[in-house]
Amino acid sequence: MRRPEAGRARIADGGLEAPPAPPAVSEPDDRRRAAGRDVEGREVVITVSIGIAMSTAKRMTPEDILRDADLAMYHAKGKGKARYEIFDKSMNAPAQERMDLELDLRNAVSRGEFVLHYQPVVDLPTGRITEVEALVRWKHPSRGLLSPAEFVGLAEETGLIVPLGRWVLHEACRQTRHWQLASPGNRLAISVNLSARQLQQAGLVEEIAAVLRDTRLDPGALRLEITETVVMHDAPTTLAKLEALKALGIQLAIDDFGTGYSSLGYLKRFPVDTLKIDRSFVKGIGGNVEDSAIVRAVITVAKSLNLSVTAEGIETAEQLEHLRALGCDHGQGYYFAKPMASDRVPALLMATAPWGAATATNGHAANGHA
Repeated sequence: MRRPEAGRARIADGGLEAPPAPPAVSEPDDRRRAAGRDVEGREVVITVSIGIAMSTAKRMTPEDILRDADLAMYHAKGKGKARYEIFDKSMNAPAQERMDLELDLRNAVSRGEFVLHYQPVVDLPTGRITEVEALVRWKHPSRGLLSPAEFVGLAEETGLIVPLGRWVLHEACRQTRHWQLASPGNRLAISVNLSARQLQQAGLVEEIAAVLRDTRLDPGALRLEITETVVMHDAPTTLAKLEALKALGIQLAIDDFGTGYSSLGYLKRFPVDTLKIDRSFVKGIGGNVEDSAIVRAVITVAKSLNLSVTAEGIETAEQLEHLRALGCDHGQGYYFAKPMASDRVPALLMATAPWGAATATNGHAANGHA
């Protein structure tokens, strides 16, 4: 319990320590007034996740109690936020691990612990690599090489995705320009994922323009990928941001298409160039009637809107040939290559149509894969 005149609270903003909370409220109307705030004529509702820790032993220090409250707070956030949790010892291990990971993450960019791996994107009619996608990895000093699934969610939640994303963009553009200069005439493009937090940045467009100037990469060689869910979260605001990015000459793609709730009305207004079909649909193509129908429909819609289509998660020659037959423009997946370190990319780029053109047989494609 806390006294009205003193105390400290732990609120869910990356473990931010806050001053004492406002006076307690008891009636529903009081709670609504406390949670709602009018900002420029619009009501903004504020929610918090609260961690509560009780002093159970005389030897507990204030720091011990705050630590336990932190752990309980992270547990509350993990259960969906806007709730409270009371600390118990079972929370210790997973919550402490998360807190340790967050602390490590805060220092990882400055320590140079992140690296980029690159996965080729293949032009399906010719079988040539025309693009690579930059995928971040974390060389954690004690946990080894971590995939994005192990830390990107935490980075997004804490806001650390912004400096991380800034580094990824600059490094990907720098490396791509290096490859282009090493091979005159090489028009290789680079795809970089843009997170929800990054898209919300006020100075995002200026920041990207500065990166392009600094790395001397042609804007047309950069493709920014935004997931369908992020694009549709605040469609009018997103539309304005995408139009500003497009004015730089950058290519734009909607990633994981088919998993969200895109309106065709908005889709035709968004200044995007490419739809990327989610791997969950590509997995069943040829064997699952529903997945095949969805892929066919997406390609048809894209073509009617003059958009190109990239299929993600291609793993077999059969999937490749089905996609070619449907008129899919580009593809990526383990069938072509897993994400790889930058020093392995040049040799792959020099290969001449290693996966064959659209007229190749399944046998030729399989030989190329081997």
